[in-house]
Amino acid sequence: MDLHRIDLNLLIAFDALMTERSVTRAGIRIGRSQPAMSAALARLRALIGDDLFLRAPHGLQPTPRAIDLAEPLAQALAQIERALGTERVFDPATATTAISLGISDHPGFLMLPRLLDRLRHDAPGMALHVRDIAARDDAIAMLDAGTVDIAVGVPPTATGGGRILHQPLFRERFVCVLRKDHPAAQSPLDLTAFLALSHLLVSPEGDQFGQVDAALARRGLKRHLALTLPHMYAAPLLVARSDLIATLMEGVVMASGHADALVMLPPPLDLPAVPFVMSWHRRNDTHPGQHWLRGRIAALGDAGRDHGD
Repeated sequence: MDLHRIDLNLLIAFDALMTERSVTRAGIRIGRSQPAMSAALARLRALIGDDLFLRAPHGLQPTPRAIDLAEPLAQALAQIERALGTERVFDPATATTAISLGISDHPGFLMLPRLLDRLRHDAPGMALHVRDIAARDDAIAMLDAGTVDIAVGVPPTATGGGRILHQPLFRERFVCVLRKDHPAAQSPLDLTAFLALSHLLVSPEGDQFGQVDAALARRGLKRHLALTLPHMYAAPLLVARSDLIATLMEGVVMASGHADALVMLPPPLDLPAVPFVMSWHRRNDTHPGQHWLRGRIAALGDAGRDHGD
């Protein structure tokens, strides 16, 4: 391809479209009108010889060719900015950046109210689009596709190679919970008493084999699962109104509003604390607005570390 035909502004427009998946939001991101962005997309399609973005129910869907181009072009733009010393300065007080955040249930419950308070105070013009991360490995696919800019949840089982970056936020230890007047709540919980009870398992991904079951299986043991449900914040209330026992993250119990009706006991098994991390794609590492927001999220994570350390 003849490089003389390439307008650097087209690459900036492509990067914005890849991130925002909307002509309007991409234009806001880089300070262009919607007609100008539509014209840039038409020129990009002619230059690359590919549709690049197709309309879908929830915004623009990148083609495989666009996905292949996204990371190397983002890295090239970042290198150009660094070489010219013209990296954009982000002023949260005046920014109108739109950022997509993928977050799982528990950190969303703990962090989103405080994050929104911070944005309202420091960055009132910033728009935050929140998407649910139900399964831990969805995060990498969403970051790769640009569906989200930042993901918060338990670490994915795959690292994402060098293209996905991670930062630890906080850890949650496990506790066993019973209703306060449960007969088993009146004495220390040993393994025999634990196995004699009917259990509730929280499994957002629909599995019927959690960390407790894995720890028991290593001893050749099994527990009686009476109830499996995907919503962790429903579990404390259900335990408070039943004879069930549940092994939950301590932060879930404390934030549920039902801790006063429950007894929390140490599990009779060695269960490692659950880590929660923030992840983002390397192509967005130097984006000023995202870098600022990641700093705010990291500060909230630091404030929540006391549940696991």
